[in-house]
Amino acid sequence: MSAAGLMLAAWAIEAAFGWPGWLYRLIRHPVVWFGAGISWLERAFNQPSWPHPARYVAGALSSLLAISAATTLAFAISRALPDTILGWTIEALLASSLIASRSLYTHVAAVARPLSAGDIAGARAAVSQIVGRDPARLDESGIARAALESLAENASDGVTAPLFWGTLFGLPGLAAYKAVNTLDSMIGHRNERYAAFGGFAARLDDVANLVPARLTGLAFAARSGGTSALRTLLHDASRHRSPNAGWPEAAMAGALGVRLSGPRRYGDRVSDEPWLNAGAPDPSPLALKRGLNLYLRAMVLLAMLLAATAWIRSLA
Repeated sequence: MSAAGLMLAAWAIEAAFGWPGWLYRLIRHPVVWFGAGISWLERAFNQPSWPHPARYVAGALSSLLAISAATTLAFAISRALPDTILGWTIEALLASSLIASRSLYTHVAAVARPLSAGDIAGARAAVSQIVGRDPARLDESGIARAALESLAENASDGVTAPLFWGTLFGLPGLAAYKAVNTLDSMIGHRNERYAAFGGFAARLDDVANLVPARLTGLAFAARSGGTSALRTLLHDASRHRSPNAGWPEAAMAGALGVRLSGPRRYGDRVSDEPWLNAGAPDPSPLALKRGLNLYLRAMVLLAMLLAATAWIRSLA
């Protein structure tokens, strides 16, 4: 089976079943295991008394060690499995755990339901599970905006990027990307504790997501049913603080006719970010539902492209 075929099978498994709650309670999740290793490395080598260059080098070496461990393990598993239907099935099952299309939809839909019912407290509790900003300060439009931004960005980070690197390099490529992305989510923060130690991981994540973020933004624009998504993407994507997140977020904003990004509060700190699609109104609960529908349509398009890639490679 080609790497593209493996990713298509893995995605089908993940979309149908996700990572069941009973399995999580039994053995947790591969990302949780990996996160525990990152936490150990961070506690051991992120020493506040060290100068900035030393902490940066320690973080870079720790990151490379973590990525190498994940990639080597995935490569060993892939080589050890037989080249049979059973071996392919096991490998696809393992790969499915590193894709997050179903869980992303589930988490955002969990925000949309109480928000549509006027249950602001319930919507705040749900959105706090997927964003880092202070939910207590979010009104109806703020909750919808936070959920849409998370949906757009994580469509790239949690779905397109794992599939992209898995299609190129199989299970080892998928594991390597997931390691990079987990490192960024845990230590790639611009604060006193992580700015030095996590600087390398953050830059590496930016590089790993360059192509997937643009593919995701274009998928949103292609399935939006109009040209405003593409216009907003081309005009506003570069305004985002991230070199990548602006692509899917700007396309989402243009497709829905709402404004995204903008100022937001993290604890006592206010991050004054520029607006994407600035002249549009704030998103409503209905816009969040429409965003979920757009996400599904974009994922179908990406699945068709992946299937076409798998078919072409099967002919080679």
